[in-house]
Amino acid sequence: MMEEEKNIQESVVYDDSSIVHLEDMEHIRLRPGMYIGKLGDGSSHDDGIYVLIKEVIDNAIDEFTSGFGKRINVKVDFAEHRVSIRDFGRGIPLGKIVEAVSKLNTGAKYDSKVFQKSVGLNGVGTKAVNALSSYFKVMAVRDGKCRIAEFSKGALTSDSGIVDSNEENGTLVEFVPDNALFGNYHFVNEYVERRIWNYAYLNRGLTLYYNDRRYYSKNGLLDLLDHNLDAEPLYPIVHIREGDFECAFTHINGQSNDYFYSFVNGQHTTEGGTHQSAFREGFSRVVRDFFKKDCDPGDVRGGLVCALCVRIQEPVFEAQTKTKLGSTHLAPNNADGTNDSPLLKTYILDILKRQLDDFLHKNAATAEAMLQKINQNEKERKDIAGIKKIARESSKKASLNNRKLRDCHVHYNTNNERRLETTIFITEGDSASGSITKSRDVATQAVFSLRGKPQNTFKLGKVDVYKNEELNLLHNALDIDDGIENLRYNNVVIATDADVDGMHIRLLLLTFFLKFYPELIRTGHVYILQTPLFRVRNKQKTHYCYTDEERIEAIHNTPNAEITRFKGLGEISPEEFKNFIGKDMRLDPVMLHKNFDTQGVLGFYMGDNTTERREFIMRNLRIEDDESIVVA
Repeated sequence: MMEEEKNIQESVVYDDSSIVHLEDMEHIRLRPGMYIGKLGDGSSHDDGIYVLIKEVIDNAIDEFTSGFGKRINVKVDFAEHRVSIRDFGRGIPLGKIVEAVSKLNTGAKYDSKVFQKSVGLNGVGTKAVNALSSYFKVMAVRDGKCRIAEFSKGALTSDSGIVDSNEENGTLVEFVPDNALFGNYHFVNEYVERRIWNYAYLNRGLTLYYNDRRYYSKNGLLDLLDHNLDAEPLYPIVHIREGDFECAFTHINGQSNDYFYSFVNGQHTTEGGTHQSAFREGFSRVVRDFFKKDCDPGDVRGGLVCALCVRIQEPVFEAQTKTKLGSTHLAPNNADGTNDSPLLKTYILDILKRQLDDFLHKNAATAEAMLQKINQNEKERKDIAGIKKIARESSKKASLNNRKLRDCHVHYNTNNERRLETTIFITEGDSASGSITKSRDVATQAVFSLRGKPQNTFKLGKVDVYKNEELNLLHNALDIDDGIENLRYNNVVIATDADVDGMHIRLLLLTFFLKFYPELIRTGHVYILQTPLFRVRNKQKTHYCYTDEERIEAIHNTPNAEITRFKGLGEISPEEFKNFIGKDMRLDPVMLHKNFDTQGVLGFYMGDNTTERREFIMRNLRIEDDESIVVA
C-alpha cells in the first residue's frame, strides 16, 4: 500500500500550471451546486431548473416590495423548455444591463438603500441563470428607451444597444436551461404553480399571471394555510400581522409534530432557521403562561400547522439556495462588528406576547380547543413513552445484527455539498435490495430492505408503530421520530416491483407516511422509482422501455430484436441497474394537491370496505387487446 501511495504522489505534479483562472460564467458552469444546490431533471421540487425560475422571479419581487410594479407575468413552454418572466418595475439600468447579468460582484443588491429587504442579497441569481442556460435573453425598458442582450451559456451573442421603445418600464428575462448540464429534464407544472401561489400569498397587492392564469391573494398567509390544510382545523385559523412579522396557525388532529410553511423576505425557508426556532419557542412560552400550566413544549406544538414570514434587512442564509435562515438580528452587523438592532428572537416573542395572549383571552372557544389538543398530546406521549424507549433499544440492536439498512456516507442533515442528492431506496426482498446495493453510489444512496409486506397502518395508533419491528426500524432509519428536521435522506424512494404485490406494498408505505408523517410528503421528499418493464435489443443497440408504447416503438426501430419482460427488480442485473438509479433515474413525485381528502382516500382504499372496493374495480376494469393484458 505504501508503494502504491508513493507512485500516486509522484504521478501528480503541482506547479504553476496547476493554477487555473476561471471567468465568472465558467466557474458557475463548473460548480453549479454552489449556486443552485443541485442539477436534477425536474422530478424533484428542489431541482435546479426551479431554482433558476425562482432567482429571476425574486428580482421581480424585489422591485414590487420596493414599490415599483404590481404585476408579474410568468410563462413556461413545457414543450420547448422556455421560461419567460416579465416584471413592470424600474428596469435594469440600460448602461449596465450586460454586466448585471454576466459579471459576479456586480449589481444593485450591494446598496442596501436601493433594496432594503431583498431576497437576493448578492445579486448572483440571474448570473447563474445566464451561465446555466443554452439561451438567455434580457430586455430592460426605462422611460421610452430599451436594450436587449442575448447570451448562450453565459457568453454574449447579441446586444441591441440603447434604442427607442413603446414598451412599459420593467425587465423581461427569457431562458432555456442547458440540457448539456440538466440532461433530459422536464418542468412539473405543480412545482411551478406552488411557487407562484407562494409569491401571491406573501405579497398582498401583487398580481401574478402564470401561463395567463391570474394568481392573487387578499389575506396573505391566512389564504396560504386555508388553501393547503389537508385536515380539518380544530379551531378557526388565527392570523397575526404586525410590522415585518406575519403568521397564521391552527392545530389539527392526526399529527404528532408541528409543521411550518416558513419564509424570509418571501424566500421559502424549507429548512427553517432562526426565525422558525424563535416562533416555536415563543409560541410554547406564551401558551404555557396563558394556561398557567407547565406543559411540555412538544405537547403545545403537537399538531400545530403554521405559516410564518418575517422581513429583515440583508438576511444571512446558510447556503446560496437560501433554505435556512442564519440571521440573529433584524438588521446586519455594524462596520465595527457590533449590532444595535433588535434580536430576531426578542422581536418575535414580544409580538406573540401581545397578540397571541390577547387573542386567547378574547376567544375562549379557540383557547379551549387548544387546551384539549395539548392534553390529548400529553396523554399520547405518556402512553407511548415506555414502549418508545423499548422500541429504540430494539431498533439499535436490530441495526447492529442485520443488514436491513445499508447506509450511505453523506446525509441530508449535514452541511455536505452533496446533501441534496442523498437518497434511500425502500425495496421489497433481498434480491431487489441486493441489485440496488451493488449498483448504488455508496456516497449518497442508501437501501432499506423490507421483509414482505408491511402492516396496514390505517386503523393503527402511534403506539402500534413502535410495536411493529418493521415500521419501527423504518422510521428510525429515516430519523423522523420527532419530525422531519433531522431527516437523514432528502429523497425517500419507494422501489417496488411493477406488479400487483409491488403496487400493494407501495400503497401500504404511502398509508404509513400519510397517517403518521404527512409532512414528509408535504415537503416533497417522497418518490416512486420507475424502472423499465421491457428490454428491447439487438447486437447494435439496447432500448429500455417503461411503457407498452415505448416497447412498441423500440421493436419498430430495432430489427431482429430480442425482447425481455422484467418481472421484478431482482431480475435486473446490478450492471444494468446502474442505468436506472444514476443520473438518468426516473422518479415520480408523490404530491398532495390542494383539497386532497387524505382521510377519505385512505379510508376508501385501505379501510374495511372490501365490497365497495371490489365494485369500484369491476366498474373500472379495462381489457387491452395487446397481449390480453388486464389492467385494473
